[in-house]
Amino acid sequence: MNFKNFKDKKVTVMGLGLHGGGAGAAKFFSQIGAKVLVTDLRSKEDLKESLEKLKDLPIKFILGQHRSEDFINSDLVIKNPAVHEKSKYLEIARVNKVPIDTDIGIFFELCEAPIIGVTGTRGKSTTAALIAKMLSRKYSDVVLAGNIRASVLEKLAKINKNTLVVLELSSWQLAGLNNHQKSPHLSIITNIMPDHLNRYETMAEYIEDKKLIFKRQKSKDFLILNYDDKIVRNFARETKSKVLYFTRENGLIEEERGAFIKGQKIFFGREKEAICSIEDIALLGQHNLNNVLAAVSAARLYQVSDKSIKKALSNFKGLEGRLELIAEVNGVKYINDTTATIPEAVLAALNSFPVKQNIILIAGGTDKNLDFHELAENIVKRVKNLILLPGTATDKLEPMLKNQLPIIKAGQMTEAVQEASKLTKAGDVILLSPGCASFGLFRHEFERGEHFNKAVALLKNDQLLISNF
Repeated sequence: MNFKNFKDKKVTVMGLGLHGGGAGAAKFFSQIGAKVLVTDLRSKEDLKESLEKLKDLPIKFILGQHRSEDFINSDLVIKNPAVHEKSKYLEIARVNKVPIDTDIGIFFELCEAPIIGVTGTRGKSTTAALIAKMLSRKYSDVVLAGNIRASVLEKLAKINKNTLVVLELSSWQLAGLNNHQKSPHLSIITNIMPDHLNRYETMAEYIEDKKLIFKRQKSKDFLILNYDDKIVRNFARETKSKVLYFTRENGLIEEERGAFIKGQKIFFGREKEAICSIEDIALLGQHNLNNVLAAVSAARLYQVSDKSIKKALSNFKGLEGRLELIAEVNGVKYINDTTATIPEAVLAALNSFPVKQNIILIAGGTDKNLDFHELAENIVKRVKNLILLPGTATDKLEPMLKNQLPIIKAGQMTEAVQEASKLTKAGDVILLSPGCASFGLFRHEFERGEHFNKAVALLKNDQLLISNF
């Protein structure tokens, strides 16, 4: 299918969404002359930010419902990655021989540049951003895109064959490559942990989608794997590409070495000179060392100098909603880790602080069919007070903690932050690290983080008024 010749063709975009993918696809096809119809089950009010991006384009919207005719009388259906493959409307399109694709699938068909793809359950955003930062110190034309609240298609106009493209890719986005015989030239997998088991019937299904990042690689391509993750390490058996391993725990592995830690320094391959010291890294948390090693491995494959890598690491303090220090009020630090949507992410956050650190944890939300037992055990060991937001995961977690530590249930974020602040003294940390999805109380995890930030800002203003009284 030649997407450049889509003038006057009918395109149905299924799922406008809230993170930019649907809006980007709709904008792309509208600008190349297609007749675009966007359909989403959510309301105009829920989708107002995405609709604002498309207000000046001749696009038709069907909101609050899907209609069968929009999947029959169409030349192409573009599905949002969050739409389940078993949707009855997608089946209607298939029965009527209407092609179905995704923005990622289209991007891989049209992108002229080599692609660096990053996936994993945790760390893919940070790793992708770090790689882009490091590459940008050597190359003038680097584009970061993918699962970062914007559509990859909006970046196409800026890309030529000399561009270096870094894509963060979720499992749902990778599923969009199923019908395309393509994988990135360089693929990185940070780790595999249980996630999205409310969407996938089994963990094996989830892993199969992750594998699509390397399944169509060729012998001239590269695959960077986390040696310390047994599931990821074993992917090397299934690829034709050249494999490099990064490792935080296994030192001088005999396999093909990417970046690794020896003592308190980072090395690459068989080189005897260290790239940098761990203390040069600005990112908070031991778990981020894995992301650093993955990024360093990619940067060195592209001949980025040690000096440039070290500079990028010392300047990069992290991304929005990932152990992000929002404020310090009366000696208490307020930290936004809203993108911690699985229990393992909360464990990593807790382990980022000294054992004796007093932590008031704000957690809870919607269940993704995940196991909370290990998290519950660690909350009891590491958390001074727990504030729980409502949701199905909260209902699952709370009985595991009964009578083991002080718990307060809050109906919304402002209440949670206010209650947490009452429990603190100077030197304490209030940590938003939910371990669950945000749906029900919030539209997505970033809105949850925004509510936390606003609640902290209100608290700061109140404290300022009191101090000036």
